Amino acid sequence: MGTLILAVTTLFLYSIGTALQALSFRGRVHTSIAIVTLVGTLALTSHGALIWDTIQSHGALNFGFFQSSVVISWLIVALLLILNLRKPLQNLFLCIYPLAGLTVIFNLIFHSPPRFIAEDNWGMMSHIALSITAYSLFTLAAAQALLLYIQNRQLKQNYNSLLVRNLPPLQTMESLLFELVWAGVILLVLAITTGALFVNDLFAQHLVHKTVFSLVSLVVFVALLIGRYTQGWRGITASRWTLAGCLLLMIGFYGSKFVLELIFHKGF
Repeated sequence: MGTLILAVTTLFLYSIGTALQALSFRGRVHTSIAIVTLVGTLALTSHGALIWDTIQSHGALNFGFFQSSVVISWLIVALLLILNLRKPLQNLFLCIYPLAGLTVIFNLIFHSPPRFIAEDNWGMMSHIALSITAYSLFTLAAAQALLLYIQNRQLKQNYNSLLVRNLPPLQTMESLLFELVWAGVILLVLAITTGALFVNDLFAQHLVHKTVFSLVSLVVFVALLIGRYTQGWRGITASRWTLAGCLLLMIGFYGSKFVLELIFHKGF
């Protein structure tokens, strides 16, 4: 019953946040950063309590498919709330809040084989923390890249569209995208490094494919950053490379977990 109450509360608060942002986007209401932060913090608090109620079990943490999704969505919202205090990222709430709500619903309805990690396994916990933070940043980068891509197309077709009027200038959007990519690359390198140090047997834990996809996505992001500073890549080109790298990373993480846990029913 406690899990259900927390889930419903979280969904209700995310719905309020989404509705407020949608009304603000259409110019119906004016939402200050204080209001956005307050609603988001309340939702995040309920979401965090739901996570603890869901993943903690007798000195171990369950990072199964749906449990991991809830943790990552919480971290995405937390990062966005923090970044929004300094950067014009408020429009991303329109897609991030519904995404977080979906992970809560899926976690409530569906079940997957548990993948327990001992709380005192600091090496593995540091790898997981760095990994999910990197995934969260790249999810925000993917959302930003998608907005940048649409903004570029809209500027060529309808300069006075609702979307163009609500988004920051193109240069600001590009700057924000590359800041997210840079931060994500640094954390992804650290995550891969800690994985190499603390994961004992990639084959036994079925992590080879995840590692390969992570390395390939890292190459894509590094190539994007090099192209940015040597060839001046921007706009649609930067968006496409970012989305490609994020897709590879998500396939490596969610794709492998989906196949292992939901198709082959392998726990850990």
